[in-house]
Amino acid sequence: MSNVEKISVALTPEMAAFVRDVVKSGEYASSSEVIHEALQDWKQKRLLQLQNIDEVRRLWQEGIDSGAGQYTDIEAIKQEARKRLGQVSQKDA
Repeated sequence: MSNVEKISVALTPEMAAFVRDVVKSGEYASSSEVIHEALQDWKQKRLLQLQNIDEVRRLWQEGIDSGAGQYTDIEAIKQEARKRLGQVSQKDA
């Protein structure tokens, strides 16, 4: 195993029991292995969240950079939505 640093982690009784149970069942060789895999999953999830945040920021900026919107206020947006909804309803009939 490469260099490792030992740290102490406090778990709720329920989480500690869960870790002990999966080790006892043979699914994992040790509690360290359980925590290691959980941290790897968390790291991947966090990376994905950060990528999503970056994408939203990029799209937000793209919207700002594209200039003023077509509609002047919320009422204009509602009016356009009603118009489009009417067109969809008429096509379905």
